[in-house]
Amino acid sequence: MWNWIPSIERLIKIPPSMMMQSWMGSDFTNDDLVKESSIVNDYTHSLLGNETQDGAACWKIQLLPKPDAPVVWGKVISWIDKNYNQRKLEYYDEDGTLVNTMYLSEIKSMNDREIPTRMEMVPAEEKNKKTVVEILSAIYEKPIPDSYFSIQNMKVVR
Repeated sequence: MWNWIPSIERLIKIPPSMMMQSWMGSDFTNDDLVKESSIVNDYTHSLLGNETQDGAACWKIQLLPKPDAPVVWGKVISWIDKNYNQRKLEYYDEDGTLVNTMYLSEIKSMNDREIPTRMEMVPAEEKNKKTVVEILSAIYEKPIPDSYFSIQNMKVVR
């Protein structure tokens, strides 16, 4: 993965060993953004029950990594509402200690889909700290030429 840092006008390569590192000083990791692991293929799922999150009825699902899966979390617990939107995720390390909680809210229609447009990542060990990402607009099914995904293009895209 490559990152363009406008403040220093540099392109930085992010090696696989740094996927768990903070994304640009935030509480999100590089892996949180690119989702290199597959939530469907790399985890075994089990239904823990039903709970309400942010006023929505949700399924509470535990995800445990498969033995040889290339994942970073020892366990993930996810709350999925009846419209299949994630509402909350808890990320645990290999020792079962809660590391981060992500809250997803403000479900809005973006083109032909309803998605959470506000994501808050809250670290378990740091009181009164969080990173908020808000989606202001989204376009789906728009063709993008392969040339768009070049290192040279990263320097000019805003």
